[in-house]
Amino acid sequence: MKSFTATKRATIRQTQSVMVNTLFVFSILMLLSLSAYARGAPESFADLAEELSPSVVNITTSTTIAGVTDQARPQIPEGSPFEDLFRDFFNNGEGGQARPRRSSALGSGFVISSDGYIVTNNHVIDKADEIVIEFFDGKELVAKLVGRDPKTDIAVLKVEASEPLPFVGFGDSDVARVGDWVMAIGNPLGQGFSVSAGIISARNRTLRSGPYDDFIQTDAAINRGNSGGPLFNMSGEVIGVNTAIISPNGGSIGLGFSMSSRVVGRVVKQLKEYGETRRGWLGVQIQDIDSDMAEALGLDKVSGALVSGVPEGPGADAGILSGDVIISFDGVEVEDTRGLVTAVGNADVGKVVRVIIFRDGKTKTIKVTLGRREAAEKEKLVPVTKAPEKIKETEKLGMKLLTINSESRIQLNLPEDLEGVAVLDVSETSDAFEKGLRAGDVIVEAGRTKIVDVNDISKIFENAIEAGRKSILLLVLRGDNSRFVGLSLSEK
Repeated sequence: MKSFTATKRATIRQTQSVMVNTLFVFSILMLLSLSAYARGAPESFADLAEELSPSVVNITTSTTIAGVTDQARPQIPEGSPFEDLFRDFFNNGEGGQARPRRSSALGSGFVISSDGYIVTNNHVIDKADEIVIEFFDGKELVAKLVGRDPKTDIAVLKVEASEPLPFVGFGDSDVARVGDWVMAIGNPLGQGFSVSAGIISARNRTLRSGPYDDFIQTDAAINRGNSGGPLFNMSGEVIGVNTAIISPNGGSIGLGFSMSSRVVGRVVKQLKEYGETRRGWLGVQIQDIDSDMAEALGLDKVSGALVSGVPEGPGADAGILSGDVIISFDGVEVEDTRGLVTAVGNADVGKVVRVIIFRDGKTKTIKVTLGRREAAEKEKLVPVTKAPEKIKETEKLGMKLLTINSESRIQLNLPEDLEGVAVLDVSETSDAFEKGLRAGDVIVEAGRTKIVDVNDISKIFENAIEAGRKSILLLVLRGDNSRFVGLSLSEK
């Protein structure tokens, strides 16, 4: 009996010991988990701010502004007590001629190398005659412009310092997540060095400021004067350049935008090396695809970039045609035009890339040798075709259409060698009007077929309806720009 009781007690003690050990291990794991969570929400940014502030600079620019002309000069009644004051302000005392004035602006920037290269926004230093850099310790140096890129609003400056400068490096903005902590340092409203913190509110924002928009949205306080300053992650890496805010009153309301380091890093590298950007150029005009276009083209899904024009250049040389849908570029799937523009711009000039297109229900791979966008933008290319002779009109799908002739060319200011059908009027209740067609547009293709007169377009419309198609794809020219429109074949 005693032996049984002793065994029972031993078993109980062993069980209790196991339970205590289990609870202890569980507690440790919970503490580790809470510790990891706490690290995501820092108790203080003080150490990081102290470490990084010496690499951030204030930027002051000076610009000469032409004097006020007689037309712009305010008219002061003769004999007014303010007459002498305004005369002294607007005139230089020599024959009443307008005198030039000096204007100054403030911004921020950050040092990216010990030998004095500095990054800021292009709009901070635009048209500046003199650029003065103020460092955290109060020292000032005059900077020279190395290069700038208006498309991303980035500029690189250079100062000559007597000793190595503290600097920061770029981090990978692509791994930054919505909800991550970030810290901004800059010169808001000219108040000097200031730190603010917040989180990433959104990624991949576009402000329609340029073709390469890729902004990080943050609620960290960003005000005027923060432009050009860095947005840091918690590792002290620059993941964005503070560029813009959305605000009804000019102050921070938690809608700040920083151009991502993914974009800025490549631009800065090129500006340092060449003093200018060198972006790849595919040589095609493109547009996004909607559901009507996808149906008309026979696509399984609404994605890719639709080629609406192919001027002379790399694309034309490689065999890309208007109406092709680019679904892959250099091994990367193309979701829309924004993604394609970014991928092409990031590619090296002269690189041979594989472009997969969708044409007539099949995919095809084309090799293209990329040109340089900056060189292509200096040229203006005009399409080449023949002009029809007869004058014909018709009304289709809410549009009044006219075969182009010599008279209509003059009236609509069209190229002499352009053929197609001119749009004279569009009913405001039609699908054509909703899709943006307007009087003065020229339809040069319908259903992927070139058209010469209204008979062509009428026949194409009728054939598509008989075939049970719900929509038709039109290639529309407006000025120097062409685009595809997916038009419903059912008249309202």
